[in-house]
Amino acid sequence: MAKESLLWQVRHFVYAHFAENTRPPSVDEAAAHFDISMEEAREYYKELHKSHAIFLEADKDINNLAIRMAWPFSAVPTDFKVHANGKTYFANCAWDMLGVPAALHSDAVIEAVCTESNETVQLVVKNGQIMESRSKAKRTIHQLLVHFPLPFSRWYDDLVFT
Repeated sequence: MAKESLLWQVRHFVYAHFAENTRPPSVDEAAAHFDISMEEAREYYKELHKSHAIFLEADKDINNLAIRMAWPFSAVPTDFKVHANGKTYFANCAWDMLGVPAALHSDAVIEAVCTESNETVQLVVKNGQIMESRSKAKRTIHQLLVHFPLPFSRWYDDLVFT
């Protein structure tokens, strides 16, 4: 199998695994799935990271790479929970919380904590549309804003905290 072809199969595997299990596959799970060595799996993960298809976080052991983000999915708990298909996913940010139902082609209930007010907002996504929102302040969908503190060109300066 050509390396380029396998790279995109690994990418697909990462996303399918995230969708099915609400978490990314480890390097050893990818290696076992594709019947390749751990080193080859690590190299594929590094290549996907380099091309911004996923975001890796090195464990204490630099050889043990862990996927932190595979947009729109987050491997760590965040303030952006998406309930879809009977599972709970975490999104990396407000933008990604809307991407989870789109990526899953699913209806969803989204719970997000507003950074500015610490208020919890709930959105219902049905048939690809935001149907309603509920918050303590009784805001309507049209009153909710997503704020990006940095332009996209600077997101990779510190992606985890952007």
